[in-house]
Amino acid sequence: MSEQKDINEAVTFLYTHGKKYAEAKAHKGYLDNFTKALIASLSIKFIAEGLAKSMAQAEAMAYADPSYDVHIRGLKSAVEAEEGLKWALTSAEARIDVWRSQEASNRTMDRAAA
Repeated sequence: MSEQKDINEAVTFLYTHGKKYAEAKAHKGYLDNFTKALIASLSIKFIAEGLAKSMAQAEAMAYADPSYDVHIRGLKSAVEAEEGLKWALTSAEARIDVWRSQEASNRTMDRAAA
C-alpha cells in the first residue's frame, strides 16, 4: 500500500506543481528578454548624460552598472527555480513510469504462474 501512496503523491505533485513550473519558466523568459531592454536603456542613458562617447562604451558601462548586477542575480534565481521544478517534475514522472513497468511485470508473472 505504501507504494500506491507514493504513486498517488507523485501524480498529485505533477498536478499541483505543473502551474508553478509554468510560472517559473515564464518569469525566467521575461528576465531573459528584459536583459536586452535593460542594457539598451542604460546605454541610452549614459549617451544622453554624456557619460559615454560611443555606443560600445555606453554598453560596457551598462554591463558594469549595479542595476545590471541586480538583474543578473534575479535571473540566476529564476533559472534555479525553473530548473528545480523541472527536475522535480521529471523525477515524479520517472517514479510513475517505474511503477507502471513494475505493475506490467507483475501482471506478466501472475499470468505465467497461473
